[in-house]
Amino acid sequence: MVLAFIDHDRGTSNLVCLQMLTFGRQLAETLGVPLQALLIGCDAAGLRDDLHRYGVSQVHVVKHPWLEDYAPEAWAKCVAQVIKSLRPKVVLAASTERGNEVLAHVAALTGLPMATNCMEVNTGPPFQVLRQRWGSSLLEEAELHGDPKLATIAPHVIEAKEGKTCAEASLETFSPILEEKDLRVRVTAREETQSEGVDLRTASVVVGGGRGVGSEEGFRTLEELAGLLGGTVGGSRVATNNGWRPHSHQIGLTGNRIAPNLYIACGISGAIQHLVGCKGAKHVMVINKDSGAPFFRRADYGVVGDLHEIVPALISEIRKKKSA
Repeated sequence: MVLAFIDHDRGTSNLVCLQMLTFGRQLAETLGVPLQALLIGCDAAGLRDDLHRYGVSQVHVVKHPWLEDYAPEAWAKCVAQVIKSLRPKVVLAASTERGNEVLAHVAALTGLPMATNCMEVNTGPPFQVLRQRWGSSLLEEAELHGDPKLATIAPHVIEAKEGKTCAEASLETFSPILEEKDLRVRVTAREETQSEGVDLRTASVVVGGGRGVGSEEGFRTLEELAGLLGGTVGGSRVATNNGWRPHSHQIGLTGNRIAPNLYIACGISGAIQHLVGCKGAKHVMVINKDSGAPFFRRADYGVVGDLHEIVPALISEIRKKKSA
């Protein structure tokens, strides 16, 4: 089987995980084995139907009184014990912070090699992967050894698509053996942030602002443009470090990875760290007064000029179109 570790937060999954399931389903079909899923520490009822629609035939639910919230070492120990019991051919996870962390612990516990940020898999023999390195600026071809194969799937390298389903996905419960030391690192409390409007990670249109926006007030115009387009606003690291946008709105290697249909980058030079964050965008429009800005090499549409003149002009034209 191909076993997919489901990265979830209190029973809520994410788009990158669904992309991983799509990848895993195709890999399972190539190998001629079923796709099964592993859930830890949550009531599976809410996720079973979603997993089934993406081709999962069986869901393994790990239950233990200590697994009420995220604990990377404990979760990894659970995965390692399930691997020993089920003996899958391949174990996949989404290349999220949690997915990479848990599978790295699993690799350490089992002594198996692990490949992160994979884009393609050739089952071979030998079993080969194509993966992203150095903030997606480099592609590496490598052979992956060990049994089972451990790999995480890079975000937005495949579109999440539901698969053909037949019988309802069955549920199997697994009871792990854990020790108190497995909970040395764990979530003990949460401080929730209030978010309004469109979610940056799932928005179809994102308007991003960088150093060229100049101030917190400058982002109000970007918010107006995003609102007219049914999107939301994000910022570069410079913008968040200067306090113009919350850090939760940062786009980049150390921020959010976005995949909108349209990304409008305003006053952003295009450092590699930021390009990693918007790599999944289908179309990119760059507005910058510096014609030599690196971002123009990534752009589908480029406008050389002052964003403080161009963005209001765009807003005016969009309003005219809407009123007509």
